[in-house]
Amino acid sequence: MTTIDLIVLGILKKEALSAYNIQKLVEYRNISKWVKISTPSIYKKVLQLEKKGYIKSHLVKEGKMAEKAVYSLTDAGKQAFEKLMMEISCKPVHMFLDFNAVIVNLDNLSLEEQKTCLKNIEENVKTLKTCIEENIDMKKDKPAIPETGMAVLQQQHILAQAIETWIDSVKKNIENKNKVLHGGIPKWQI
Repeated sequence: MTTIDLIVLGILKKEALSAYNIQKLVEYRNISKWVKISTPSIYKKVLQLEKKGYIKSHLVKEGKMAEKAVYSLTDAGKQAFEKLMMEISCKPVHMFLDFNAVIVNLDNLSLEEQKTCLKNIEENVKTLKTCIEENIDMKKDKPAIPETGMAVLQQQHILAQAIETWIDSVKKNIENKNKVLHGGIPKWQI
């Protein structure tokens, strides 16, 4: 079982929802910013979890809307959720930042291309940080937002700040390396 299983089972542990409403909750909580989860994967996962007997569906009709399947956790699903919580919490913490694949390959680019790549990453991190800050501001005084959800947002904000600091150090290292390569002569004089 995977992290997405844990997300879906955890959401359904609180309340019965349709796959659409699970997906909307994932969007609202910005879960896709910190876990690789997409709309199609949610729908696929719901069907897989139902097939395994961890969730069950029942059809609900609201007004003139078409019937929709609403999913709830089974006893086996509750057990699977608790087991998965324990398994994942015992594993080493990994931080996968896709842009690190760019960083380890910067030396394969010209100095200008390196700067462009770093600038792109820096802008994306700044955008992410702004989104997180707006999210924190929007949700900080809402009693319906769980404390653990706010903790994850704060964690993301701290990580974004740390990445900004780290990018500054990478940029300085590149500049210093460039100065050494050109005998300490500023690039604009070469």
